Amino acid sequence: MKKSSFGISSIGLQFPSLFMHVEQLASLRGADPDKYTKGLGCGEMALCSSDNDVVSLATGAARRALGRWDGNIEDIGLLAVGTESARDMSRPLSAWVASDLGLQGAVRSYEVKHACYGGTLALRQAFEWCASGSNQGKAALVIASDVALYAEGDPGEPTQGAGAVAMIVDGSKVAQIDPASYAYSQPVFDFWRPVGNAYPLVEGQLSLDSYNSAAVSCFRAFVGDEDPWQVLWGYEAACFHVPFPKMVKKAVTHLGESFGWAPSQIADFYAHKVEHTMEWNRSCGNAYTASLWISVARALAGLDEGRGVLAFSYGSGCGAELMCLKAGPRAAQAAWVQDIETDMASRSSVDANSYATLRANAAAL
Repeated sequence: MKKSSFGISSIGLQFPSLFMHVEQLASLRGADPDKYTKGLGCGEMALCSSDNDVVSLATGAARRALGRWDGNIEDIGLLAVGTESARDMSRPLSAWVASDLGLQGAVRSYEVKHACYGGTLALRQAFEWCASGSNQGKAALVIASDVALYAEGDPGEPTQGAGAVAMIVDGSKVAQIDPASYAYSQPVFDFWRPVGNAYPLVEGQLSLDSYNSAAVSCFRAFVGDEDPWQVLWGYEAACFHVPFPKMVKKAVTHLGESFGWAPSQIADFYAHKVEHTMEWNRSCGNAYTASLWISVARALAGLDEGRGVLAFSYGSGCGAELMCLKAGPRAAQAAWVQDIETDMASRSSVDANSYATLRANAAAL
């Protein structure tokens, strides 16, 4: 294969079996529901039952991706799991996933951590491993899986969520990955979870500012000296990491203003290139490393071959990267849409009492 032909050959997604409408959370917390729905743009929080966790989500997504892939489990030579919901300080999450999948032998297996950016880093590493020839004909299985839970009453609580996306990297039947990408990093303490803490700590304004600055830096590097409107409008979709939908909208506004776009241009770009990509994110909440790739999976679904998609990844700390993808021949069929339809149809809503029990169980893990 030529280097430029490597990309995503199969996608699988997994949502947990429970959810809660943010309006119910608002009632529980004595908050105005409009603050969550209109202010943050949130809809539902995906929640894990006692039978779900970060490993079961990762394994479920992987099985779905493998099930519609042309290869066999023996053809996987690299397993990388991006997560910030690690089970252990030493043993990688990939070891639990590999055990569930029966994957062992001549396989490079590891975990990638950089907050919500970890899944993208794992995908880039897998792509570069294939493109360099180091894969020796093998494929890579990349999984982004997370469970986001905040302290009771924390401003981030309505943004909670969970989910996993698995991608097999070898050919580009679903999406071709451009070898060039555009990275940015700056060491800041905008969001972190010290060892032993059940919940993360957040400097909200700093996180918003860091996200916006990273987006401007990455997109400006990508556009270069060309006309930003002409370049970006040429893509079918622009996907962003989705901590909550309004954060993405604000970032798009900030980005457009940095390019000198008129308010009407910014509104058009958001409405036509961004908003629809967050449909599934609104149903699962923030799934950290999986968040961007849930959006990308939605954007690729139904696209004609060759149509372009931009993917902006952000992880607190902070690190960011903008990737360019082109839809492959299997994007139009979008078999992975069935994963979302199955999970959405079978999941159950939880009430306030059940939610309190779920929180107690999760915090005890």
